[in-house]
Amino acid sequence: MNSEQQSSPFDQAARPTQSPGPVAKLFALVLGAIFLVLAFMFSLVALAVVAVGGLMLWGWLWWKTRALRKQMQSAAMSTPQVIEGEFVRHPETPRETLPPQQ
Repeated sequence: MNSEQQSSPFDQAARPTQSPGPVAKLFALVLGAIFLVLAFMFSLVALAVVAVGGLMLWGWLWWKTRALRKQMQSAAMSTPQVIEGEFVRHPETPRETLPPQQ
């Protein structure tokens, strides 16, 4: 094995010899801001597409189930609603045993 380190073309990119100047920093800031605005615009467009698709799906389902809704409504009107159940009625406490009201 060779004890000398071999230089790679990526070594210079990983370890710059001097810090970037103010023009490079300004360019990076502007480019970052542009990418941020583009990402925000893309997310708004994607959200709008999903919202419109959801509304279209809801409208399609609403339209396809209208016959079922009419059938359910007519069935509910034709048969009376009977709710079965049990209850217990406790006799009211006589007024004589209640404390006097002031």
